[in-house]
Amino acid sequence: MRRFSLWMKAHPAFGDSLIAGLLLLFDFGFGVSAVDRGVSFSAFFAVTLLMLGPLPFRRYHPLGASYLILAGGFLQLFTHGGELGIPIRMSDFALAIALYTLVANIGRKAALIYSCWLLAGTLLWAIFQVGELQAVFFVFLIFVIFGFSWAMGEFVGARRAYQSEMEQRLVLLETERDQQAKIAVGEERSRIARELHDVVAHAVSVMIVHADGAAYTIRSQPDVAENAVRTIAETGRLALTEMRRLLGVLRSEDTETQWAPQPDARGVVELAENTRAAGVPVRLEITGDVDDLPAGVGLSIYRIVQEALTNTIKHAGSGTTATVRLARTEEELRLEVLDNGFGTPHDVVKVSGGNGLIGMRERAAVLGGEFEAGPNPGGGWRVRATFPLAA
Repeated sequence: MRRFSLWMKAHPAFGDSLIAGLLLLFDFGFGVSAVDRGVSFSAFFAVTLLMLGPLPFRRYHPLGASYLILAGGFLQLFTHGGELGIPIRMSDFALAIALYTLVANIGRKAALIYSCWLLAGTLLWAIFQVGELQAVFFVFLIFVIFGFSWAMGEFVGARRAYQSEMEQRLVLLETERDQQAKIAVGEERSRIARELHDVVAHAVSVMIVHADGAAYTIRSQPDVAENAVRTIAETGRLALTEMRRLLGVLRSEDTETQWAPQPDARGVVELAENTRAAGVPVRLEITGDVDDLPAGVGLSIYRIVQEALTNTIKHAGSGTTATVRLARTEEELRLEVLDNGFGTPHDVVKVSGGNGLIGMRERAAVLGGEFEAGPNPGGGWRVRATFPLAA
């Protein structure tokens, strides 16, 4: 029974078709009576078609289906009225179903307008009736039916709104729970990273002390120096094992393992070529040897140039040219990325500091460097970074 109920809920047109079929079945008796009283069968059939035909589609097109049913009701007034008329036929209940549909699915305003049309039709129907007392009774009965339909529509509409609000709250709670879980994971990984720092720092300190001792005693006390070298090797193995274990915990579960080597400053040439292929001419100026830069500096240079050229492609506008300058000295490495674009409203985001700008600044700060980004006095945008090399 529960499966059938869920299936009916998933296929509402089937249930509405059953209701229309039942009303049509009971309407046959009224049809025979109407034809016997002189009502045209074609007129009776047209009213039936207009009032019962839209019912299976009332949930998909509630407004259109309701007014088709209303049109059938008015057609009934002018084809079944007078002495030939019949008081109420089963298809008239489609008017109440239409009113319920509007209240539950559209809103009170549309239902109120529809109710005014129902009131006018009911008064016209009452005028067409012969017996006044009979008309008063049926008008009262009709108002009771329409009032019940309105109340049911209000109840179902309120229940749907409540269910929708509860579903939204559940979605928000699930999202908040996921965010809290991510925050907890991030905090735990930060703690593990600090532990990793302490483990590596302690191991390196031990290795440096024993290396100094081995260097001091290697000629006078080779046995002591040999023991120191063994301690260095053992400490290095333990530190490497602990590092691998902790890095395994820090590795994100939802990212694929990257086996490709990390880029360095030499990849700037490829970045310039890709930017030219995207339609922005790039001039690359490299002074000094950047092939043997420290790994961290080379990676930061690559990422900053990548982000800067990406911003140029996105925000600088058409006809823009860019210049990338790398200059290495004995003490520092200077990076500068310039463009002459006229800019777009996205420059507001760049000035205020988007994630890309923050990332570039952090990369420079981690390595003890300096970072600067802003509008170029001659027009366009400028990114500058300086990394110390002497240490």
